[in-house]
Amino acid sequence: MPKHKNKTVQPDPDSSRPSFSRLFFPVAIGVLLAAVAGIGWVLLSPAPAPARPVPVAAPVAAPAKPQPAVASKPATLVDEQQCQACHTEQVKDWQGSHHQLAMQAATAETTLGDFNNITFKAQNETTRFSRKGDEFWVNTPGIDGRNADFKVAYTFGIAPLQQYLIEVGEGRLQALGVAWDTEQHRWFHLYPGQGVNFKNPLHWSKPSQNANFMCVECHTTGFKRNFDAVSNTFNSQWNSLGVGCQACHGPASNHLQWEQNKDDLIHKGFAVDLKDNNATVEIETCARCHARRAPLGDGYTVGKRLMDDYLPSTLTRELYALDGKIKDEVFEHGSFLQSKMFDKGVRCSNCHNPHSTELKAPGNAVCLQCHNSAGKTSVAGVDGKGLLAKNYDSVEHTRHTMGQPGSQCIDCHMPGKLYMGNDLRHDHSFSIPNPERAQKLGTPDACLTCHQGKAGDKVTAQFKLWSASTAPQAPRYDESLWLIRNGQPGAANALYEQLQRSNLPAIQRATLLAELPLYPSEQALKLATQDLQSPEPQVRESAVRAISAFLPPPERAPLLTPLLNDPVKAVRIVVARDLLSVAHNNGLGSAQANWDAAIAEYEAVQQSLLERAEANLNLAMLYQASGRSGEVEGLLRSALQRDPDFYPALVTLMQWLEANGRGPEAQTLLNDSLKAHPDAALLQHTRGLSLIRAGKTAEAMTALHKAAHLEPQNAQYGYVLAVALHDSGKVDEACEVLERLLKVQPANHNARLSLIQYYLENGQEPKAQVLLQGWKRMNMGDPALK
Repeated sequence: MPKHKNKTVQPDPDSSRPSFSRLFFPVAIGVLLAAVAGIGWVLLSPAPAPARPVPVAAPVAAPAKPQPAVASKPATLVDEQQCQACHTEQVKDWQGSHHQLAMQAATAETTLGDFNNITFKAQNETTRFSRKGDEFWVNTPGIDGRNADFKVAYTFGIAPLQQYLIEVGEGRLQALGVAWDTEQHRWFHLYPGQGVNFKNPLHWSKPSQNANFMCVECHTTGFKRNFDAVSNTFNSQWNSLGVGCQACHGPASNHLQWEQNKDDLIHKGFAVDLKDNNATVEIETCARCHARRAPLGDGYTVGKRLMDDYLPSTLTRELYALDGKIKDEVFEHGSFLQSKMFDKGVRCSNCHNPHSTELKAPGNAVCLQCHNSAGKTSVAGVDGKGLLAKNYDSVEHTRHTMGQPGSQCIDCHMPGKLYMGNDLRHDHSFSIPNPERAQKLGTPDACLTCHQGKAGDKVTAQFKLWSASTAPQAPRYDESLWLIRNGQPGAANALYEQLQRSNLPAIQRATLLAELPLYPSEQALKLATQDLQSPEPQVRESAVRAISAFLPPPERAPLLTPLLNDPVKAVRIVVARDLLSVAHNNGLGSAQANWDAAIAEYEAVQQSLLERAEANLNLAMLYQASGRSGEVEGLLRSALQRDPDFYPALVTLMQWLEANGRGPEAQTLLNDSLKAHPDAALLQHTRGLSLIRAGKTAEAMTALHKAAHLEPQNAQYGYVLAVALHDSGKVDEACEVLERLLKVQPANHNARLSLIQYYLENGQEPKAQVLLQGWKRMNMGDPALK
């Protein structure tokens, strides 16, 4: 289960420094649930409420005449047993697979863990597993920290671990934090050593472990969360447990019609043909579950683009290593999009049997379909240009004895990482190891993982001899990104140079566009503007965000309004969000109607996610900016009802109360929250700002210092502390804070500008000049330098 992360307060993006005299809200209205983008096919997530099967549609009767090329009505889900009569080979592969057994009712046949009155202790909590007749029960601390009995409703996964979904009422299923190791036959905690008790956001009872939202969609077929915001309950439903035929192919009623009559329906009655010549159709079908992404609704519509229904993550530093290898639990899609395999037209089913989930050939034979001594691919639809005629399945290539570790293609080109304690996942970017580069960049490397210490040094030296080349090499993405994220000399040029490449994978381009606001210039704006025309929706979406970071709303409007008609929803709604203030000032002219439609889509997305505190906050911010003030407070309180530990909503509510003349109520809310959560950096930061607005500067400093100490990686806390110290006359201390901040974030624009100003005010011009020259080497085109 991905880690839950709270949003952080951001200053006014159009201001070079925070103003303590005016109210600012902590989260932009367009937050698209990036903090919960970890929904995917994961064996260790909670499941939905005791969900009732959706009524199954009967086969459509034979029509009097053949139907036209397009089905006359939308297809509906059918009983999947109707698939088995015709598709026996596929069903035989599917039965017993991870797909079929992804989620099952808890029975003596499906439950693999030891429930014979076994006690397990971890994280200062005691959990006991037992049976009551045919039922399986867990006694463990609940949301209040007290041990109670909970019934296991469903099993989740079969190997290498099995997780258990607990019924807690109101239609909710939660994923237990203790799982069963099916290989070692033992219980183990999924977050060992992380102090996950009932107060921690990762505790099994918390919203981050709610399976209705986080998990079950990818372990069932035809799933709908069906959350009711008024009653705060789920009535989740599915067509069938497990990943069945219609989870990938789509509703089959029209296919049954075609089978009976052989009418000329497109794709034989299905909305998509997974064997389409365009590999994207299949890959995005798999990506609905095999990607780190946030939902844009309740379920998906077969036949739409991925980003009509989900917002996939870019290669952020939290999720991926600098070179794009897997870091956090990201599943396969983001890695694969970076690969040459994807670029050449390879699709998931070229290597995997989608029904059995097994490889299509044993060992290296999968790779030898294309990488062989003939230099030719046997896979239809794959571009074989550039393949070398070489015996890859040999000691000469692998440098390792055949049959030993290092002799398999995946050992070096698909290094694995353990998730959920014992589940090894392989990186799908198909990278080439290079221990020398890995040591320089601090990235993982297959060679260094096996050969550590002095052995690693020897391997690095030997690798340099093996791979010695005098041919000039174009700047690499990972090396450029190292410069960019570390604020090194030449960072801006490296960024611009990468974005001018024509062969840069789209997910890497989208990732670099997210870094672009750190290096503002006319060139940066030009590059972002060009990418508004990209054929890839993820690139267009990132380009919109970059331009919105560069330009104030009135200036961004001419560039962004054409994308209000973008064919993909994720792009339309981010544009609508970023043009909100312009639209409400009647500044969009003929594009106003398009904006109205797109902002309605954005609102509908948030309405569909109201079980999440983030979506309630997003709506509150939207309505506050739209003049619908009467709905703001209720949504903020709903956000806290969904997740009392979601501090951004708490802070926004406090600021809302304060701005509406209810200061004492706001202070009580903040003080009570701090008593309960004294180590919450955002709350300490908010208290500091509140005290400054009240003129209590001395008291404020204590809180601001504490916030910066609690989360030193949060640049905003350190920057605000420095500004407050400076405004209090403590210029030397302010400089020290900014100096520490720039050591860890040298590309921090506001910190560098402020520190230069403070040095000059303090008569330290040589220091200011050193900082200024470093800035020029980093980004000579920065408008602030003029």
